[in-house]
Amino acid sequence: MRFLHSMVRVRDLDAALRFFCALLGLVELRRADYPEGRFTLVFLSTGTAGDSAQIELTYNWDQAEPYSEGRSFGHLAFAVPDIYATCARLAAAGVEINRPPRDGRMAFVRSPDGISVELLQDGPPLPRAEPWASAPNRGSW
Repeated sequence: MRFLHSMVRVRDLDAALRFFCALLGLVELRRADYPEGRFTLVFLSTGTAGDSAQIELTYNWDQAEPYSEGRSFGHLAFAVPDIYATCARLAAAGVEINRPPRDGRMAFVRSPDGISVELLQDGPPLPRAEPWASAPNRGSW
């Protein structure tokens, strides 16, 4: 058995792709429109050699209302090469850092659709540094 993908529903495909691709750095692998069902599927990956896991974004064309936050879905998690630089880049783009990387190891943000995303420092934690070390939590993750 091998893991294929996690699926998340998105209400604004362009905003979701900006967040996951332009800001987080994921790569769009393939996309398929299904006019008869009025939805689009977009598959994303990290693009890292040997990493076959994917995220399937499901965009239902007629979804006007935000999706409710599912109780059975926790979060997506990504290892990043520099958690401080990643959080600074996301914050500069207007993404709220819900759980700052105070410990140099872990942070949480949310996608435009409220999907909780955990960012983990790849390798050992970075030394504690401001402005992150004293930054408060915001909202939930």
